[in-house]
Amino acid sequence: MYHKLDAVLFDCDGVLVDSEPITNGLLRDMLQEQGWTLTPEACFQHFVGKAVIDEKVRIEAETGKPLTEAWMSSFRARRNAALEAHLQAIPNIHAAIEQIHLNFDGRIACASRADRFKVELQLAKVALMPYFEGRIFSGHEMPRSKPAPDVYLAAAAAVGVHPSRCAVVEDTVTGVMAGVAAGCTVFGYTPAHLQTTERAALLAAGASHTFTDMLQLPSLLSQKVAQFACS
Repeated sequence: MYHKLDAVLFDCDGVLVDSEPITNGLLRDMLQEQGWTLTPEACFQHFVGKAVIDEKVRIEAETGKPLTEAWMSSFRARRNAALEAHLQAIPNIHAAIEQIHLNFDGRIACASRADRFKVELQLAKVALMPYFEGRIFSGHEMPRSKPAPDVYLAAAAAVGVHPSRCAVVEDTVTGVMAGVAAGCTVFGYTPAHLQTTERAALLAAGASHTFTDMLQLPSLLSQKVAQFACS
């Protein structure tokens, strides 16, 4: 059974903006300053799709030091400065968003696990804010964050579309789980340079489709709409 798609809900980090190398690199450096040495690959595997504060117990166990609010404030300040200086958009995202915004009559939203300041900073930095202003949702402002569905349920309600008629675009297992839990159809983005195991993980978490280039997304969404029309 197919559901008509009437809206598209996007994650932010790794979907709209290429922020993960920046934030994970900084996190690795700051954890090393605290005494926990990680390779870039291990840091990515440990923390991608997760909020740093949610890993408080693990960080404290590995560093032997408390994760204080002062440390978190320093991390956020250094993170924001690095993003402001170096952040770039995901390749081809502007063309994809422009077409999807048109195809869905503006019914798109950004639903991120990150804090609102970070999300808005990033969307403004890469000139995507005009497409999402007024429809930005942060997991920090929800009762529960991803992998719980709260942020996607809030975004669906705001665009006036039942979750079963929303597409979600995600790049992590945590995010895919959130979209599936919300009852949405999830499209998993895995850049071509990633291993096939990454794509397999998104499919195993419940993604209906995976793709490797944002230019593919408008067509994939249109195909899903066409499937509904023919069902």
